[in-house]
Amino acid sequence: MPERESMEYDVVVVGAGPAGLSAAIRLKQLAAAQDRELSVCVLEKGSEVGAHILSGAVIDPIALDELIPDWREQGCPLDVPVTENHHWWLTRTGKIAFPHLLMPSFMSNKGTYTGSLGNLCRWLAGQAEALGVEIFPGFAAAELLFDDTGAIRGVATGDMGVARDGTHKPDYQPGMELHARYTFFAEGARGSLTKELKRIYELERDSQPQVYGLGIKELWDVDPANHAPGRVIHTQGWPLGNDVGGGFLYHQANNQVALGFVVGLGYRNPYLSPFEEFQRWKQHPAIRAVLEGGRRVSYGARAINEGGWQSVPTLAFPGGALIGCSAGFVNVPRIKGTHTAMKSGMLAAEEAFAAVAADRRGDLLDGYQPAVKASWISTELKLVRNAEPAVAKFGPLIGTGWAWADMVMRTAGIGLPYTLRHHPDNEGLWRKDLAKPIDYPKPDGVISFDRLSSVFLSNTNHEEDQPIHLTLKDADVPIRVNLADYDAPEQRYCPAGVYEIVAEGSAGPRLQINAQNCVHCKTCDIKDPTQNINWVVPEGGGGPNYPNM
Repeated sequence: MPERESMEYDVVVVGAGPAGLSAAIRLKQLAAAQDRELSVCVLEKGSEVGAHILSGAVIDPIALDELIPDWREQGCPLDVPVTENHHWWLTRTGKIAFPHLLMPSFMSNKGTYTGSLGNLCRWLAGQAEALGVEIFPGFAAAELLFDDTGAIRGVATGDMGVARDGTHKPDYQPGMELHARYTFFAEGARGSLTKELKRIYELERDSQPQVYGLGIKELWDVDPANHAPGRVIHTQGWPLGNDVGGGFLYHQANNQVALGFVVGLGYRNPYLSPFEEFQRWKQHPAIRAVLEGGRRVSYGARAINEGGWQSVPTLAFPGGALIGCSAGFVNVPRIKGTHTAMKSGMLAAEEAFAAVAADRRGDLLDGYQPAVKASWISTELKLVRNAEPAVAKFGPLIGTGWAWADMVMRTAGIGLPYTLRHHPDNEGLWRKDLAKPIDYPKPDGVISFDRLSSVFLSNTNHEEDQPIHLTLKDADVPIRVNLADYDAPEQRYCPAGVYEIVAEGSAGPRLQINAQNCVHCKTCDIKDPTQNINWVVPEGGGGPNYPNM
C-alpha cells in the first residue's frame, strides 16, 4: 500500500464555512501586521467552497465589520438590507402578527442583511486566498492525527478511488496527511471528527447535551408582484402543534425568496416527517400567496445547533480548537449563527497566532475559551439561553411566552438565577404503539413536492461505487429495534429518502441505504434512537452542490 504524503503548516483549518475562513483570514492579517511568515491551509469536503453551505440566511454583519471593515466596498455579496421584520403565529388558515414593539430589541433585525451564505463564503475564500491562504476543496478530512503526547498533530484526508467492497480501483490515491502546530475544526453542526474529539478529550463533561433542529430550505423565483426585497418573515404554530420549530421566508435579490422550515429534533412521534411538515407549511394561505406563479429552483437541508450557551463544550484541547458550529454558537431566537461563528474563528486565530509567534506547538490554547467568555458571543447567548428549552419543556404557546418574559427581563438586567436543561434528541421517542400515524397529503407538484424530486434540485452526487458513508454499528438494529419498536423512523426523519425498509421475500424486511441521495444534513446521526447510525465523510467532493443557498 502506498505511503501517505504529508504537508506541514502552522495552522490547518477543517471546513471552509464562515468560521473557518474567518479564522484563516485573521491569522494572515495578524501575520502581515507583524511581517511574519505564517502558513495556513483550509480543507473543504465540498466540491467547491460554498457547495455544502446552507442557511436562511439573515446575517448580522458585526463580525464582518471587525474582520474586513470595508467589505461593503469590496464587492461582498451581502447587498440586500433587511427592511421589514415580521413574526407570525399561524393557525390552520390564518395568522396572528406578533407586535414588533413587544419584541426584545435584539430581535429587530435592524442593520442586518439577507442573502446567500454560500456566496458569502465564496467571497471570503477569495479574500483568504488573496492573503496567501491555501484552500483545498474536494478533500474531506477523514482521520485525526496525534503526536506522541496525545495532542492533535493534524488530520488526514480520505483515500480516493476505493470501491464499495474496499478494494482499490485503478484511480486509487491514498489520502494526504496535513500536519500543523494547531488544527481548527470548523465542520459545522455534528461534524464527524468533532464528535470524535468530544469523546476522546471529554469536551462535553462540563456542558449540557447539544440539541439540534433540522432546517429544510428551498429557493424560489417568484412573481415580481409578490416580491419585496428585504422583507423577513418568521412563523410559529401550525402545522407543528406541540413540537418545537417554525418557518422562515426571506425576500432576497433578483425576485427570489428563500424559505424553509425548522423542526426541533427532540420531537416524540416517530411518524413525524420534517420534510412533510415543510410541504404542509408551504400550503398555508399566507405562504402560498407568495409562491403562486413562482418556480422552485433549489432545495437542501442541514442540522442546526440549538443548545445555546449551556451546550457550548470545552473549546480547546492539546493542539486544536473547536470553532463555529462545531462548538454550537447559534442564537436560536434570532435564528442567526454566522456572526458568532465568524467571531469564534477570529478569537481562536488570535490565540493560535500568539502561540506560533512564541514558537509553541501542540499545547493547549488556554486563552481561547476565556476570550469567548469575555466577548459579545457570551453576552448575546446568555440572554437567550432559556428560550429553546422553555419551548421544548412547555410547548410552543406557553413556552414562547415564558421565553419572551425571560429574554425581556434579562435584557433589562434582571438576571434570573437558573438555566433550563436539555435532553439528547435521540431520547424520548415514543414507541409506535403509543403514537398516532400522521396522514400527510400528497404533493401537488406546484407548491409541495416529493423528496426525490427535491434531492434532484440539490445537485447531490456521490460516486456510486464507494464505501457507504452512513455506517451501522450493528446491522441487526434497524430491523430488530427501529422497525419493531418505532416503525423505522429513519424512513421519515431523513429529508433525502436515504433510508428505506424493503421486503426480501422469505428473508423478511431489511434496511436499504441509498447513500447517493445523502445531502449531509447529519439528521440520522443525531435522531437515530439507538445511536446505531454513524455518519462519516464520503469521498471528497461528494454530496450536494448548492449554487446560491
